[in-house]
Amino acid sequence: MAETLHGGARLRVVSQPQPLLQVDRVSLEYRTPQRVVRATHQVSFDVHAADRFVLLGPSGCKSTLLKAVAGFVPPAGGEIRLEGQRVRAPGPDRIVVFQEFDQLPPWKTVKQNVMFPLRQSGRMSKAEAADTAMHFLNKVGLASFADAYPHTLSGGMKQRVAIARALAMRPKVLLMDEPFAALDALTRRRMQEELLALWDDAAFTLLFVTHSIEEALVVGSRILLLSPHPGRVRAELNSHQFSLASQGSAEFQHAAQRIHNMLFETPAETHDAQERVIAAGH
Repeated sequence: MAETLHGGARLRVVSQPQPLLQVDRVSLEYRTPQRVVRATHQVSFDVHAADRFVLLGPSGCKSTLLKAVAGFVPPAGGEIRLEGQRVRAPGPDRIVVFQEFDQLPPWKTVKQNVMFPLRQSGRMSKAEAADTAMHFLNKVGLASFADAYPHTLSGGMKQRVAIARALAMRPKVLLMDEPFAALDALTRRRMQEELLALWDDAAFTLLFVTHSIEEALVVGSRILLLSPHPGRVRAELNSHQFSLASQGSAEFQHAAQRIHNMLFETPAETHDAQERVIAAGH
């Protein structure tokens, strides 16, 4: 906080905290046998600490953008910064939970799966890693399955193990790539509830990809809408006022319809609608 004088009066100027994650005019490309495809075009957004930031839009560009933040895909243009430092490669400060259930080595028990990255990173002794693994398995309700193997678990349980493993690493940003998309409706809702309960407990920073408007409104505190290929920013809005309990409300349905209209409108309508959504979000 700084103070300055203006017209003889002393004003208090509050400086805004620097964003934890900055995506600055990022363009991403990938090659096919026939041509180079541009996935995103000059996408910019900021993620602050404890944000639940959702990327919502057509297939392809969202996951590619998430992989770029993870360090797996280098930008063709622009840059990604974490705490002011340019992202150049994957790192333990950005852990990804993927959509696929089979992201757990099948020869390791549930507990060993959570312990493995903690030991590999050299962060903890075996005893410390075991205690940490049990702490996070308890958080996701799977402590009693610590000695089970992945093939004995349901899809939802495997995702809970993957989330426990990711949170145990205490990343600066937890990246989730449509983690509940393959689950049945009831399990998906339960996983959303558990994710929000974990966030209430730990207030971690989340970057979440989904193609579901309703899930974006429930999970996110902020939502970035992306256009079809190449992905461009259409709008950014706040959604912290919504929860699972508000899904049936008129306000929730109105917001979902408004986002639907934004995603499927013609490009000529984008600018005016973007201004309306941002104004409504703020």
